[in-house]
Amino acid sequence: MPALGLAQGTGGGSGSGGKGPGGWPHGRSVSLVVPFPPGGGTDLVARIVQEGFAESFGGNFIMEHKSGAATTIGTRLVARARPDGATLLIGSNSALSQAPFAFKNLGYDPLVDFTPISLLYSSAYLLVAHPRWNSFQQLVEAAKRQPGKLSYGTWGVGSTAHLLMLAFCERTGTEMLHVPFGGPAPALMEILAGRVDLMFTTFAPARAHVLEKRLNALGTPHEERLAAMPAVPTMIEQGLAEFLVSAWWCLAAPAGLPAPLATALAEAVRHATAQPLAARLSDEFGLLPLPFGPEALRERIRRDLAMNEVLMRKAGIVPE
Repeated sequence: MPALGLAQGTGGGSGSGGKGPGGWPHGRSVSLVVPFPPGGGTDLVARIVQEGFAESFGGNFIMEHKSGAATTIGTRLVARARPDGATLLIGSNSALSQAPFAFKNLGYDPLVDFTPISLLYSSAYLLVAHPRWNSFQQLVEAAKRQPGKLSYGTWGVGSTAHLLMLAFCERTGTEMLHVPFGGPAPALMEILAGRVDLMFTTFAPARAHVLEKRLNALGTPHEERLAAMPAVPTMIEQGLAEFLVSAWWCLAAPAGLPAPLATALAEAVRHATAQPLAARLSDEFGLLPLPFGPEALRERIRRDLAMNEVLMRKAGIVPE
């Protein structure tokens, strides 16, 4: 991932946490748990939070990557952490509204085991493929000729990338091989190497590869073309009516976080996402702003849980 101009390690400050509210873990580092491998769009979101929190509170905010099991390993770690502010989650719809229908023993309840802080951003998506695939139509025709031969990457069963590809195959009358990975970045590496054909990915990890022609962007599942890549047509333009995606990130803490600290963190999110650098980076990397505050996050989880229960059942995904 290209340099972002944001803090890469600790958040800065004296390490005393002296500007924090009551209940803050003074003198301790704060872990921002990222349930994805390094190099994806979640890193960008986490760094915007990291930079803003360092300015708001001082102290050390450290990104801690805990990937695996469709982002549930890191999410479970936060659910089981002490609610003292020392462990925070850069959460996603994958872990909080999709994983409950993909795993029998999830190890957490999205609506019970977390203190919601705020939604952060939603992500632009791209359908990307190895350069041997020059167009959407060429790829679809090849998949129809050879059912099961083409392969697609995702970051786990029941993830947004998986659901998108299931819908894509259903809508185009194709059958492809699913190859799950621990995150978008390792899946993209396999496409670059030519061992996997395509995937739906968040915008940030694919951006440089597309701009430098190492990957072809064949479409975007949004209502309008992305400002950062205006030449890439929407899926709707290519005949897939209402083919849209809604994927998002949030900040959450373990259940039971003291209310003054939760309020202070929410205000720090507002500050962090309002900075000019954050606005520039979100435009450049395809991040879309979302409603602020804990209630908006709580309602988004409830809504998406209801929607995804229907989608997972329709896709035939059985909890494993």
